[in-house]
Amino acid sequence: MTIHPNLNGELGAADPVRLFSAPVPRYTSYPTAPHFHDGAHGGVDAAAYRGWLGEIGPDTPVSAYVHVPFCDRLCWFCGCHTKQTLRYDPVQRYLQVLHREVELVGEAAGKPLKLSELHLGGGSPSMLRAHDLAALGETLRRHFDFTPDARISVEIDPNDVTADTVEGFKALGMNRASIGVQDFDPRVQETINRIQTFEDTRRVVEMLREAGIASMNIDALYGLPHQSLESLEKTIEQVISLNPDRIALFGYAHVPWMKTHQRMIEETSLPDIDARYAQARLAEQKLRDAGYVAIGIDHFARPEDSLARAADEGRLRRNFQGYTDDPCEVLIGLGASSIGRLPQGYVQNIAATGNYMATVERGELPVAKGIVLSEDDSMRARVIEWLMCEFAFSAARLREAFGAMAETIIEEADARVAADTHGFFRKQCERYVITPEGQPFARTIASWFDAYLGRGKARHSSGV
Repeated sequence: MTIHPNLNGELGAADPVRLFSAPVPRYTSYPTAPHFHDGAHGGVDAAAYRGWLGEIGPDTPVSAYVHVPFCDRLCWFCGCHTKQTLRYDPVQRYLQVLHREVELVGEAAGKPLKLSELHLGGGSPSMLRAHDLAALGETLRRHFDFTPDARISVEIDPNDVTADTVEGFKALGMNRASIGVQDFDPRVQETINRIQTFEDTRRVVEMLREAGIASMNIDALYGLPHQSLESLEKTIEQVISLNPDRIALFGYAHVPWMKTHQRMIEETSLPDIDARYAQARLAEQKLRDAGYVAIGIDHFARPEDSLARAADEGRLRRNFQGYTDDPCEVLIGLGASSIGRLPQGYVQNIAATGNYMATVERGELPVAKGIVLSEDDSMRARVIEWLMCEFAFSAARLREAFGAMAETIIEEADARVAADTHGFFRKQCERYVITPEGQPFARTIASWFDAYLGRGKARHSSGV
C-alpha cells in the first residue's frame, strides 16, 4: 500500500490536516444554497425566474437536470433530497407533474431551448420503468431542441436495473451512465444499508456496454463507517477492474443535523480526520497508478476522456454534479428541490415533493428561493471555480474580466499568501497558486474568498 506522507511528517495538534479540515462548503455553486432567499426576502420568485427564462436566446446552449426524489431503499449515508417508496404509484404521479413542469418552463421560455446536456439524478432515476423513461424523453424533446451530439446521463443504482430498464435508457437516448458503488466491503455496506455486490455491479456494467452505452462513470466514497485502508484499497481495485472512463471519489459528508437518517450510523464507527486524509491519498495514488488523471479534488478520468482534455485545456467547470466539461452558462433545474443556474442568478424549486406537485398542478413554476448575483458574487464565483478546477487564478485574467473590482480579491489573495505558513498558497508572478501540497485542501483555500461564509446558521461537512 502506498500512503501519502503526512504533510508535516507526523501527527499532532499543529498538523495542517486537522487545521485545514474545518467544515466548509463543497462549492458546487457560489453563493451556496444556504444563502438563497425567497422573493419576499430579496431572493428569487416565480415571476423573476419566468423573466430569466424568457431572456435565454434561441441559440444559447443549455443544460437540464431532472430530479427524481424516490428510492426503493434508503441508504443511511445519502445526503440527497429523496424518500423511500415500495410502491410505484407515487412515482408515476410525480412524473405526470414533472411533465407539466417541463411544459411550464417551455411556455416561459417562449421557444424550444437548445439542449446539449441532460442529467437525470435523484434519488434513483434508474427505478423508473422503461415506458416512463421513454415518455419523459418524448416530453423533453417536445419542449427542448436537443442538439445532435447531446450528452444524456443517468444516475444508476445497479440493484434497480433489468433488461427492461436498459430498454428505457435507450429510448431516453442515454449515452452516459453514472453508477453508484460507494464501497464493496460487506460490513461497510451493511452499516450504510447499501447491499450491492461486485458481481451485480459488473453485470449491469456489461449490460449497459452491450446496449451501446460506452461512457461510464463510477462513484465511490471514502470516510464511510468501518472503512479501512485495506477495505478501501480492495474497493478501488474492483472499481478499476470495471474500466470506467471516469471515477468520482467523494468524501462521505456526515450531516445528521440535516439528514436525520444518517443518525442510523454510529459516529464512533466513522474514520477520524487523519484516517479520512490517508484514505483519500491512498485511493488517489491507486487511481493514478492505474492510469487515471486526477481532476480537481475528487474526480479522475482516463487521459482520452473529454473531462481530462477539458482539464488540460483550461475548460474544466464545476456545478451541482461536481466537475464537468459542460460549457453551458444556463442550467435548467426540473423536479422537486432541483437548482437551476442562469447568468442572472440561481433558482431552486420547492423541496417538499407534495408542495412542489401542488404548485405545478396550479400552473405555477415551483420556485422556492434563489439569489440574484451581484458583481461581487460573480467575481468571487469565478475565483472559487478557478481555484477548485485549476488550483490557481491569474490577477491579469481577473482584471480583464472584472476591471477595478478585481483589486479587492487581489488584496485579499496577497494577504492570504503573506499569512500562509504551510506553503499551500503562493504567488508566482501574476498567478495565485495552490501548491501540490495544498491541493487536498482546495475547498478550505477557496473558502477564504467566500464573502458569505460564517453568515447565518449554515453548517457544512469536513473540508477533508
